[in-house]
Order: sequence, then C-alpha cells, then structure tokens
Amino acid sequence: MNASICLQSDPLGLNAAPAEGGDGNLGNGQRKRRSSEEQGAGPNSFKRTKVEPTTPISPSTPGVKPWSSAPDEKQVPTTTPTTPSPAPAPYRPAVIYWDLDVQTNAVIRERSAANHLPSHPEIELQRAQLVTKLRQHYHELCHQREGIDPPRESFNRWLLERKVIDKGVDPLLPSECEPAVSPSMFREVMNDIPIRLSRIKNKKEAQKLLFKYAEAAKRMIDSRNASPESRKVVKLNAEDTMNWLRTDHSASKEDYMDRLEHLRQQCGPHVTAVAKDSVEGICSKIYQLSAEYSRCLRQTHLRLLQDPSTETCASPPESRLVSCYPVRLAIPTPALPQVELHFEKDVACLCFKEEGLEVNRGHFSKLELLYRYSCIDDPRFEKFPARVWCLLKRYQAMFGRGTNEGFGLQGALPVTVFEALNRQFGVTFECFASPLNCYFKQFCSAFPDIDGFFGSRGPFLSFSPVSGSFEANPPFCEELMDAMVTHFEELLDQSSEPLSFIVFVPEWRDPVTPALTRMEASRFLRHQLNIPAYEHEYRSGSQHICKRDEMYYRAVHGTAMLFLQNDAGFVKWAPTPERLAELNTAYRPSLSRTSSLSSPGPAQSAAGDRDSTPKASDRTPSGMMLPGGHDNNNNNNGSSSSSSSSPQDKLTAM
Repeated sequence: MNASICLQSDPLGLNAAPAEGGDGNLGNGQRKRRSSEEQGAGPNSFKRTKVEPTTPISPSTPGVKPWSSAPDEKQVPTTTPTTPSPAPAPYRPAVIYWDLDVQTNAVIRERSAANHLPSHPEIELQRAQLVTKLRQHYHELCHQREGIDPPRESFNRWLLERKVIDKGVDPLLPSECEPAVSPSMFREVMNDIPIRLSRIKNKKEAQKLLFKYAEAAKRMIDSRNASPESRKVVKLNAEDTMNWLRTDHSASKEDYMDRLEHLRQQCGPHVTAVAKDSVEGICSKIYQLSAEYSRCLRQTHLRLLQDPSTETCASPPESRLVSCYPVRLAIPTPALPQVELHFEKDVACLCFKEEGLEVNRGHFSKLELLYRYSCIDDPRFEKFPARVWCLLKRYQAMFGRGTNEGFGLQGALPVTVFEALNRQFGVTFECFASPLNCYFKQFCSAFPDIDGFFGSRGPFLSFSPVSGSFEANPPFCEELMDAMVTHFEELLDQSSEPLSFIVFVPEWRDPVTPALTRMEASRFLRHQLNIPAYEHEYRSGSQHICKRDEMYYRAVHGTAMLFLQNDAGFVKWAPTPERLAELNTAYRPSLSRTSSLSSPGPAQSAAGDRDSTPKASDRTPSGMMLPGGHDNNNNNNGSSSSSSSSPQDKLTAM
C-alpha cells in the first residue's frame, strides 16, 4: 500500500533512494553542483534547500547503441557497473556539445530580481497560437496587397529587429516600438517587388526572369496611382526590354543579367514610390495586431496568476561586484499543470493538451543539469517538465514550425572553437545563446522569464559586465548587430577591469554592414581574423532535435572574427600569433566528419545579381547562408584565413 501511494505522489521517482557510488563518475557537467553554486550571489539568490532529485528524470536506457564520436566532439566515458544499483543511472549521451564545468570569469554589479511574469504552459500555448495567427495575417497581406509570398524568414527577422527597440512587457510579441514601421520588414518586402528575383543557373532562366520583371513592372505601374513621369519611364524601359528579348537571340546569360540590372536601376525607384504606402501599411498592420495580442495575453496571464504585484523592485542598497548569476524572478511561480513526459529511444517527448514537443535525450539531459545548477525554487524538479515544455514551445513559436525554418538563426560555433576560445582567451561566457545551443552554462539569451531557470543571464543588451572574456555570435540581423556594437563600445569605455569580446559576424561587403564597419573602425579593435567561405562550419540551430550527421553545416559566406578589448583586456587576453594559430586551426572543418555545404532549409534566392554578391536586403541573419543563396565570396577567394591588426590594413587586404 505504501509503495502504491509513493508511486502516485512521485511518478517520476524524484525522491527515490540514491544510486550506489554517488556521483563519482559523473563528468563534464554531469557532476553534482559545487557548494558555491548552490547559493546565489546576493539578496536575489537565496541558498536553496538541499532537497535534490537523487534520481534524474531521464531514466537509463540499457541496450541503446551510443553514437560514435568524431575527434573534435566530447565523448563521455562509459563504465560497466560491477554491483546492481537500486535506482536507474542518469542518462549519459555518448557525444556532448557543451562543457558545463567551466566556471565564469564574468563579473557584474549585483542587480534586483526581474519583474517578468513567470512562464506557464497555458499562456505559452496561447502565445504560440497568436504568433501563428500573426504569421498567417502577414502571409495574407503580402498576397492581397502585393501579390507575393512573404520573404523567407522575414517574419523571424522582424521579431528580432522589433525586440531590439521594444519596451513592451511580452517576451515575444512586440507592443511598444518606435517607429511602428519596421525597417527590416519594409526592406525585405520591398526587395521582392514587383517579383522575387531568384538565383539564375543558366541562360534560359535569365531570359525568363528578365521578361517576368519587365512585365510585372509595367503591370504594376499601370495598376497603381503613379505619376505621369513614372508611367512614362517604366513603360518605355519595359517595352524596350521586351523588344530586345524578341529580336536578340544570341545573348548570353551575362547579357541578360546586365539588362536586368539596368532595368532595375531604371524602374526600381518608380516601383518603390508606388508601392511605398502599401508596404508600410503591411508593416503597420502586423505591428498593431501584435500589440493588440500582447495586451490580451497579458491580461489573461495576470488573471491566471491571480493578479500578482508587478511593482518595480528596488535595486540592491549596495551595488556590489559579484560573479554573474542567472536571472531571478521577483514574482513566484504558481503550481503548474501536469506535462506528460515519456521517452522513445533517444528522444524525450513532452505533451501538454495534446501539443507534443520533442528534444533528443542528450539535450534533455543537458537541460536537467542546467536546471539543477540554476533553478532555486524547484528543488524536487516538480516544475521541470512544464518549464522544459514552455522553453521548447517559446523557441518554436519564435522561429516557426516550417521544415528547417529559423534554425539558421540559432547556429552555434563548433565545439573545437569554443575549446580554443576558453583555453587561449579565457572565454567562459556566450553573449547570444539559449539553453538549447549553449556551450557554457553561463550565457545571455532572449527570454529571461523562461531561460533564467536554465542559466540565462538575460538579454545581452540588458547585461552589463564589468570584466570577463566573452564570445559573441549574434543572429545575423543587421539592426541587432548594430545595437550590439553600441553596447560593446559603452561597456569597454566604462570599465578599467579586463574586458574582452570576441565577435563572429558575416563578412558582408556589398554593401558592408554598419556593424562590421563600426567594429573595424573601433578604437577597441585589437585584431581581425577573416575566415573564408566553405572553409569553416557552424553547428545547426536544430541540434536539439536533428540527427548527428546533420549537426554541422559549412558556411557559404566568409566570417569576420573581431577582437574588441579594453587596455586591461588586451594585456590579459592579447590575440598573439600563437593563440590565433590555434583558434584558426580549431575552426577548420573536421576531415572525419561529413558536413553539408549549406545550412538547412530551402534555397534562398539572390536579388538578381551574378550569383556572387548579397544585397543588404537579401541577407540571411544566421550562422550560415542558405543553399543557393547569397554566397559572399568576394574578397574571400583565398585558401586560408586572412588577418590584420588595423582597420586600414584590413580594408587594404580585402
């Protein structure tokens, strides 16, 4: 009878007797948390009660064949138990892509608890439904007003760009942005008008694309309220192009592309002028709907939490310098509804109200460890399944549910690069990551209300370290990267303690991005290393659900690696030739591993260029460029990475 009661009250076996042998053979983040990690760094982090789940949520899986390991991937040693254990051993993935043992050297000023409303499965499900509805509205508006499909990933980039300036309270839906018209969304939609220009493979396709553009431009100018001058210019150029197509049958692919570029230059300004109000209307409508959804969701969330106090917490009386610690919430989490959890081979399946989500067993084990290290209000892991479900649902809502959609936005550096950064430059912290793709257990991420339970220090633009060595690989959104550079400059200027940021951004040159230009001209730039296209790779943003042979993807654009350091940081972590040599070697793709020559997802089209240079509006803000997309190979044709020590030298070398 007692056993039956126990099973009903503790279905996951969290309070089972500990396995024999303790934690002696747990390694690389699989060990118990040190006593120093069991307490916070001030009044916002109390020492947690020492009641911990002695049996992990993930059960052992006898008989499952482990993955084989490539040389640059960490492999957990397997042990054969000599004595039977009364409880199942924790699941240990054969290959891991993180090192949670690395302690932080990031120092911050003590901060108050955050006033975010705690995540809840009911609210997360509603938020995801509203975001899906907003995506559908965007698709319909593009079709109704401009007769085009929304540019691929443009909605995801809109979310990123809006959150840079959003002062609203919802963690995902923008609601207080100025201006209301998003420059990112406006630019991308306008670039696909009058038609989307795809990558050209041969002469026949070039001829067809030129004809379609001329026809679409003429039809558009006839159907809109255009000025007489605009009608005259567009009609003249369109008819001239069509006459040329009918008479010249000996033209090459390059001839057609030259003619298309000329036509775009002549007609583009007039097409933009007549479409401007309509496209601004699309951007404004999507933002207004988002703000409305955000307000409704907030009211529902407050009712669910029984209207908790949302007064701003006062800052700590003494702003002490402390090691960085995860975000703490001022509002306690209520009891959460049950989330079903079961395991199918190497996959953990979580389900709430028939909404199922999956994560591979290795990353589920990682989330358990991050939760153990970071969460202070759930020592028995009673809220753990619900919070994992909320975490997975939030990132799915942000990046979309389409096949491979949004995964490029979460691309991460290879394990070997992180190891070299830590060993040579003391890097212990990621400025842009998530609990799903982080390498260190200390990182900044987009959603403090849910990510904080798994170690997040909050959004980087709100994070102000005084010292430490940091890696920054932001989503490749131009507005976000520009705001990032501004934050770097402010932090480096204000601190006299050792502070270093090693930044990884795409080497876009036609035109160059403002963020890259500013960093190359920065007085804090100590060195720049340029990694050519196809000679390095990234880890997929879908690493928590993808197969192992899909984990790595070749970058089809160059990557600029910039070292921004104040004087003390330069003295401590100087980019010496020896250190740079090891880092460059670590970035080379492993010969023992097969990696794709592109990122996941369908082909991304180029904007009518010669298959070479990306336009500003065509760029994909991910760790990789998409297949068939904008290969940024100009200035990157060498067989090895190039580096220089001053902006003038670098620009000359390129």
